[in-house]
Amino acid sequence: MTFSADSDVLIVGGGLAGLPLALACAQGGLSVTVVDVLDPATATDAKFDGRVSAIAFASCRMFERLGVTAHLGGRMQPINDIMVSDGRVRDGASPLFLHFDHKEIGDEPLGNLIENRHIRIALQKAVEAEPAIRLIAPQTVKRVEYGAGVTATLANGDKVRARLCLAADGRNSPTREAAGIRTVGWDYGQTGIVCTVEHELPHEGVAQEYFLPGGPFAILPMVGNRASLVWTEKTADAKAILALGDEAFAEEMRARFGDYLGRCAPVGPRWSYPLTLQLARDYVRPRLALVGDAAHGIHPIAGQGLNLGLRDVAAAAEVVVDAARLGLDIGALDVLERYQRWRRFDNVALSLLMDGLNRLFSNDIGPLRLARDLGLGIVNEVPPLRRFFMRHAGGAVGDLPRLLRGEAV
Repeated sequence: MTFSADSDVLIVGGGLAGLPLALACAQGGLSVTVVDVLDPATATDAKFDGRVSAIAFASCRMFERLGVTAHLGGRMQPINDIMVSDGRVRDGASPLFLHFDHKEIGDEPLGNLIENRHIRIALQKAVEAEPAIRLIAPQTVKRVEYGAGVTATLANGDKVRARLCLAADGRNSPTREAAGIRTVGWDYGQTGIVCTVEHELPHEGVAQEYFLPGGPFAILPMVGNRASLVWTEKTADAKAILALGDEAFAEEMRARFGDYLGRCAPVGPRWSYPLTLQLARDYVRPRLALVGDAAHGIHPIAGQGLNLGLRDVAAAAEVVVDAARLGLDIGALDVLERYQRWRRFDNVALSLLMDGLNRLFSNDIGPLRLARDLGLGIVNEVPPLRRFFMRHAGGAVGDLPRLLRGEAV
């Protein structure tokens, strides 16, 4: 019996991985249906998500190719330099540090800082302009059945039929769980506090990664004289800090932020997020592939989480589009295993590297402090090694999908 599909691809999840994936597949000639549990207006509300994302330069090339950058005018803050240092609260930073300067590896900035809500708005506008994409939201996928094709039953009783399901529905992916794909991971016992700071002096596009005993304190430059803090503390300490009044909270922030940008003060709401590591044991099943946070969730140190997901997007789209062009079954396991082979090692390796860095730096043990400070200083004095780390952070190392090279899928 021939399976009749409404779309070539069903994407469950219309967030920061799901919508770029839809655009990539559609621009590769496939028809796409996206089902997302959130109302698009809710997902772009300023109160929904206060985070910013460091979009690496390879991911920026993909956004440009997908037509997303055209909707981000005035919203992108170039990252010109990254300063990495170690220290203690109120004692200041170690004299040994690591400095990344984008001019060492080319004219492109190391990436761009963009508020998540503005990324979502730009993605939604790009999707609206793509006739091959149908977005169903807000709506919940209640059940997915796999066979000759994919049949998804929605909460309202409607059915969506496709040749392949791509799950981009987050760390707690119901699609992954229903498919019986297990995960491995652990809780860091840390919480990330996120808020915006206004400061007196211009930041010049310099991002700071300041390692403190409780966890990394990242100062990420935003458009204007503003910065986003991603402030990691042990969970009990984070709860106490979040419970402080505005002025006491500001004093704790200033004790870590310092005065290098002049007078500064937190503005707007505070957000907090528990920090965990989670890795899916498998990325694929027949007619199913996991993408982005559904496949992996890592510590936010170095801001690589979304970029890993965008590399998944570029690889998954390329694998599926290439198979379709060859007349192959895009949901066949042997097709999808190419995607798994391509992405799993990179994701696991970087996840464990971020885990190791967090464990190395999030303590106040004397010998470890000496070793890591020396390590930062040594890397800073070895230009080839420094440039390698910059290219790696920019997503330009390894077997890159076409979109990350700025080419059409």
